[in-house]
Amino acid sequence: MPPLPDDNQNDIMDDPPPPPPPPLPPKIEYRMEHDLIGDEQVPKDAYYGIQTQRAMRNFDITGVPISHFPQFIRALAMVKKAAALANNELGYLKDVKKDAIVQACDEIIVDEAFLDEFPVDLIQGGAGTSTNMNANEVIANRGLEIMGKEKGEYEFLHPNNDVNQSQSTNDVYPTAARLAMCFSDDPLIDAVKYLVGALNDKAEEFKDVLKLGRTQLQDAVPMTLGQEFKGWSENLEKDLVRMEELAKLFHTINMGGTAIGTSINTDPQYTATVTRKLSEVSGIPLSAAPNMIDASSDMGDFLIFSGMLRRLAVKLSKIANDLRLLSSGPRGGLNDINLPAVQPGSSIMPGKVNPVIPEAVNQTAFQVIGNDMAITLAAEAGQLQLNYAEPLIIYNMLSNLRMLTKACYMLTDRCIVQITANKEHTEAMVYNSIGIVTAFNPHIGYEKSTAAAKKALMTGGNVVDIIREEGYLSEEKINEIMDVNNLTGPSKLLKGDKPSMVDMNRTLTHTRVTSVDASFFNNVILQEDGSAPPMTPASHRRIRSFLPQGLNPSMSSVPSSLQLK
Repeated sequence: MPPLPDDNQNDIMDDPPPPPPPPLPPKIEYRMEHDLIGDEQVPKDAYYGIQTQRAMRNFDITGVPISHFPQFIRALAMVKKAAALANNELGYLKDVKKDAIVQACDEIIVDEAFLDEFPVDLIQGGAGTSTNMNANEVIANRGLEIMGKEKGEYEFLHPNNDVNQSQSTNDVYPTAARLAMCFSDDPLIDAVKYLVGALNDKAEEFKDVLKLGRTQLQDAVPMTLGQEFKGWSENLEKDLVRMEELAKLFHTINMGGTAIGTSINTDPQYTATVTRKLSEVSGIPLSAAPNMIDASSDMGDFLIFSGMLRRLAVKLSKIANDLRLLSSGPRGGLNDINLPAVQPGSSIMPGKVNPVIPEAVNQTAFQVIGNDMAITLAAEAGQLQLNYAEPLIIYNMLSNLRMLTKACYMLTDRCIVQITANKEHTEAMVYNSIGIVTAFNPHIGYEKSTAAAKKALMTGGNVVDIIREEGYLSEEKINEIMDVNNLTGPSKLLKGDKPSMVDMNRTLTHTRVTSVDASFFNNVILQEDGSAPPMTPASHRRIRSFLPQGLNPSMSSVPSSLQLK
């Protein structure tokens, strides 16, 4: 029987004392605010006020607050700053209030301060009133602090009377949205340029990599991998100019239109003044809308630009699809290129790597296209003098700009720049393809080309070897046809006997004409039937530029002597 433990052993075996209870959370202090609905307690330290707090309860929809897009908050602050400057210049706002509002706005614009004080959900009823009041309250309460007052002492600086003076949500919200679009468009343009540059670099790197082109997923004719990448880059490049041009649509604003575009409660000079001030504050050359009533309700500019973003999304998705196809395999697919392995591809299949970056681009594009449909429906939903669905439009527009920007950088850095080519494999596929027979068609005719292709399909043989075995062409001619430059561009082997208009232009460009005879034109610009073609204005001007003064290039007035030097 084991000995009983002594007292010291009992002490050792006692359970340790319980940990101390966690400290109680600090007690939240509140201030009382009042609005049309009644009284409400607001956290004492909060810069937002009663209307923001009501909106937080009413619109818990997406979980995405307006602070998710700092450029939109900055744009709101710019609008409020410009309005304060305009009202002060016109004599409606005292210097002390103007200075407090301007300083509070500058802290938001420059330092991006107080972003967490903008908690209202981006999707909300009221055409953006909750967002506008969120900005009014934050700027007013920060302005009160600057003036040495307490938050909520609105008798000294009021969210509506002072910060929102000469304004309505219906001109503030769309104007801020337009500024935010301009601020968000520039990063997207930079991202697309970055992607285009990477594609061009790869086009140069792969310019000598011969591969098989494919139409409808079937073997077609040869091309280079560089040509494929160059096609993608130039396709995207075309959209850069369009994006820059369409962004100018947002330079027209409706500040001063107030509630419905009639400019009620504003000074006659207010619209011009606030537009000028906002141009100075934002650095964007803004202009007032010619018809404020139209501008207060129409969302057409957003619809047009959204279509541009949808177009870009479709192009990016096409590139992503092509990358996935070209890298398929590696042993059972096309395997033209290798995408970088950025993460393991399967939890059950060892060694599998998936094209996750192009897949993410595809999904981004799908979301952008879906958002564009939501924007379309929201733009159609406007009734009479206002579109209540502006918040949905802005949410989806800013989301699309953000997603596309990030997708372009992701695709570039995590995929494009690290792609490698399987040159030996792609060249072998070209020489073993049936599509290569197309290059021989002009030289041996359609029937012999078809026969060679059919025999290659039936025997599994090589088209080039069959053409060689059948004696259709000499070895020298076969080698000329199979030259990479002839396979992937206009063939130097196909040149007619008669000079073309291009030849004529080339002749004229490198020839100094001192006198002209009709035989010159008969020899240079004959049609297939031997007759002279009709003179077009362009060719008339072209020839005239190379003739001595006084000579007319019309066929009926050409002098009879010809001397070319």
